[in-house]
Amino acid sequence: MIAVPFPDPIGFVCVASPAYLDRAGEPTTPDDLQHHRCIGHRLPGGRLYRWEFERAGRELTVDVNGPLVLDDEELMAEAAAQGLGIAYVASWAADAALAEGRLRTVLPAWMHKPERAAVYYPGHRAVPPALRAFLDIIKAMPSGAGTH
Repeated sequence: MIAVPFPDPIGFVCVASPAYLDRAGEPTTPDDLQHHRCIGHRLPGGRLYRWEFERAGRELTVDVNGPLVLDDEELMAEAAAQGLGIAYVASWAADAALAEGRLRTVLPAWMHKPERAAVYYPGHRAVPPALRAFLDIIKAMPSGAGTH
């Protein structure tokens, strides 16, 4: 197998708009999310993503509820910035809105640390053109460029 690493670790954040948090209050534990409007994430197979948390070695998975379910990280972050609820997204999807103050992080002490990721493919076969193009993009990404 050949591994092509992404230049930056991939992390996830829970985010909400300051207006939403002023109105609904800020959760202090993942269990508090049961009393909040959460923006669901539909996975490609149709299943809803269960939000994953970790603190001091304790792992927790939470099924969240809310009026909105999306399948796009950037749309989820924008919905949260518009005050529609709390979203759990890849950090790159929320970075700009966080820097602009349109979003705030929620439950930061409960989030997994960013992890390194790589694309793995068999080294004994010809690389299909689409995969080659994708690998070229990953290799050309400067550090700090995100992963999208």
